[in-house]
Amino acid sequence: MPTTKTTQTNNQLVRGFKPYEATKGEEYMSEGMRAHFSSILNQWKQELMEEVDRTVHHMQDEAANFPDPADRASQEEEFSLELRARDRERKLIKKIDETLQLIEDNEYGWCDSCGVEIGIRRLEARPTASLCIDCKTLAEIKEKQLGS
Repeated sequence: MPTTKTTQTNNQLVRGFKPYEATKGEEYMSEGMRAHFSSILNQWKQELMEEVDRTVHHMQDEAANFPDPADRASQEEEFSLELRARDRERKLIKKIDETLQLIEDNEYGWCDSCGVEIGIRRLEARPTASLCIDCKTLAEIKEKQLGS
């Protein structure tokens, strides 16, 4: 289950949670596993939504019409960077919602490319992962070769 401790490292929110301990003979993506990942994803989404709210309040509180063009430019640059970060988070929230739907549809946890289990530990590290580590590694190699 997620804990309330959250730290910020490298501009990514790190969610503290207790790693899932599968019981002996437990089937992959059992009800308990799906509930575990739903909880992680919902907490992550909540943290992102709170960050959006903080940004809105910060921009409203800090908005000022500086007479000095350099001060105005600095504030506009700061707001621009914040808005870009929030845009990335908005896209992540959409991906979290799509992943939650996969859990609901019992289609979560299997590689989109080859169909094998993605694995609990990989999903805990990257809950929105849709590729197993082998397929993801292969995709990154292809991406580097194509120069994308």
